[in-house]
Amino acid sequence: MPSAGDTRTPERISEAGAPRGNPFGARFVAPLYLGASLNPVNSSIIATALVAIAAALHIPVGDTAILISSLYLTSALAQPAAGRLAEEFGPRRIFVAGITLVLVAGIVGSLAHSLTALIVARVLIGAGTSAGYPAAMLLIRRRAEQAGRAAPPREVLGGLSITGAATVAVGPAIGGLLIGGAGWRAAFWINIPVAAVALFLALAGIARDPDPVRFGSPRALASRIDLLGMLGFGGSLTALMIFLDALPRLDWPALAAALVLAAALAGWELRAAQPFLDVRLLVANGALTRTYLRNGLTLMGTYVILYGLTQWLEVARGLSAYQAGLMLMPMGVLTALAARVVSRRAAVRWPLIACAVLLLVGAMATLFVGSGTPIAAVICVTAVFGLTSGAGTVANQTVLYQEAPAAALGTASGLLRTFGYIGSIASAAITGTAFHRGVSDSGLHSIAWVLVAISALVLVMTVLDRQLARADLHHTDQPPAGARNPGPAPSTEPTRAEPTRTEIPRTESRSADMTTGTHTTPALDPARTALLLMDFQPVVLGAVPDPQGVLARAGEALDWARAHGAHVVFVRVALTDKDAAAVPSHNKTFSQAVAAGYLTDGTAATAVHESLKAEEDDLTVRKTRISAFASDTDLRAELRARNVDTLVLAGLSTSGVVLTTLRQAADEDYRLFLLADATADPDPEVHRVLMEKVFPHQAEIISTADLAALSTAAQ
Repeated sequence: MPSAGDTRTPERISEAGAPRGNPFGARFVAPLYLGASLNPVNSSIIATALVAIAAALHIPVGDTAILISSLYLTSALAQPAAGRLAEEFGPRRIFVAGITLVLVAGIVGSLAHSLTALIVARVLIGAGTSAGYPAAMLLIRRRAEQAGRAAPPREVLGGLSITGAATVAVGPAIGGLLIGGAGWRAAFWINIPVAAVALFLALAGIARDPDPVRFGSPRALASRIDLLGMLGFGGSLTALMIFLDALPRLDWPALAAALVLAAALAGWELRAAQPFLDVRLLVANGALTRTYLRNGLTLMGTYVILYGLTQWLEVARGLSAYQAGLMLMPMGVLTALAARVVSRRAAVRWPLIACAVLLLVGAMATLFVGSGTPIAAVICVTAVFGLTSGAGTVANQTVLYQEAPAAALGTASGLLRTFGYIGSIASAAITGTAFHRGVSDSGLHSIAWVLVAISALVLVMTVLDRQLARADLHHTDQPPAGARNPGPAPSTEPTRAEPTRTEIPRTESRSADMTTGTHTTPALDPARTALLLMDFQPVVLGAVPDPQGVLARAGEALDWARAHGAHVVFVRVALTDKDAAAVPSHNKTFSQAVAAGYLTDGTAATAVHESLKAEEDDLTVRKTRISAFASDTDLRAELRARNVDTLVLAGLSTSGVVLTTLRQAADEDYRLFLLADATADPDPEVHRVLMEKVFPHQAEIISTADLAALSTAAQ
């Protein structure tokens, strides 16, 4: 029987045999985990080196804070940018380029003799390490699709979170040990061997990006990656960071610049063809936006303790950098343990609620910490924040993977880290404000009160987020990855003796099974799938052969969508008087339609056929040209708002709406399935050629009878 992680239909499994290898083995995941850990390691390890750097360079300790903010600012800008570049040029290329940059930065920092040179090294480290996480997320998704899985095993995403979350907390202890024994330069040269190992493992264990690099003209490239959007995002974020870094002094010009640039950025991104920061998605997809905010606020609380308590231990309690870092070791261990436990769960709502409660408990406990508090009690307080960090990081990453559009996962993953860095920089501002008159118990308690407010907000946001409960209901109905799936009853499985009505051609567009070399069809996740029923209108049905047969099979596809919870989109072609007046005479198809008057909106001929009944949650799109995307409704935004990354297409005619919509959807990176038996063309030969020679290069060609098996395989 098929396993839950195997997305082949039952008959194809019997042909190919059981999988003989693990596509997510150590050879593949080791470089991803190591590369993704470079950024959090460099974020935290510097905390114990600041005092030693100030002494070596003969500068005030306060001046070294720029070494923290420079990496955070660079990372906040570079994380989503690296994700976008990975989407455009290939995740392996960007991953390798980032690690190479870290290697160079380690050399620069190790040889530096001035604060300026160290800042340059930190900026390079921030830019290079930022490629690790978003590229890793894309590589994991690509690997899952190649293996025929609807999603990767939860342990794989969990491992990515564990390495990041644990290294943030363990970083000060490692840093204290290294710097205590080898001096402050160890905070920089440690990148050289780690990056070299990561580079070797990446080159050996990650397959090359299959698509060739296409640059095109500089103007076309700038448009594809939305260079102006990146620059606007960078400018607004930089101004915000300047404002936060100046606290407690209020830098009003910096705040004004941040707001003006943010408004200009939003206006530009609403008009951009391929926006870097998809404003419409952030507005429409509340679950994704709330994940960003929740992650940023949670990490703000964690980092306030990480930096504030480290300074307090060294100054108020007189501990060395090594001793202060060692005290935070239990925090790192519990971070890893909590992340491990949460990564094994499909549900995310209760882990996130527990995370918020623990954050509140830790904040209130910090109110009672002072110079006379036993060290053991202080360690217990830090341990609470370790549990918070581990649970929150894994659960928020899981929600991101579920809610982000597949085609924009790299940028979305980078933005998750960006919100985390904004929280980190804000935490530095909070710490600096609390300790601006000196590190003291009262300053620590001021930090604790801020933490109480942050944790209360996170708790309210999480408890009231209904989407988390709905997501848990959907995903906990599915067995864990790797578990055995009993599958459908034997009577419902297709067999060789019961062929489907339409022969599905085997083509190279089918996903390659990584263990057998055979070609398989990826599964459908109905929650992220939309069925597009296109031009099933009386005016079009009369032009195709067997209209009742193709209409009946479209109805069967609609029944499948209703039964499995897939989204439904009805597409019809119709022109208002205004639309007709806008059709130019050189548009042969629509100028003739206008002249004949047979596409007039509001007539029975242009309505969706009465046998295909729409329901309240369905989307009905009226288009004014051939493609379904050429409509008076923003179909792209609607699909993004519903978290759709897979389309099942059926329509009339094959050489019209099906051809144009399929090609456009393929260019926009949707996963595509075409129902061959619910599609027809006035010319049967044209229909045959498109189905056998053209469409298999962009879509999986299936029949309506395949839908049930494909959606069952996704469970």
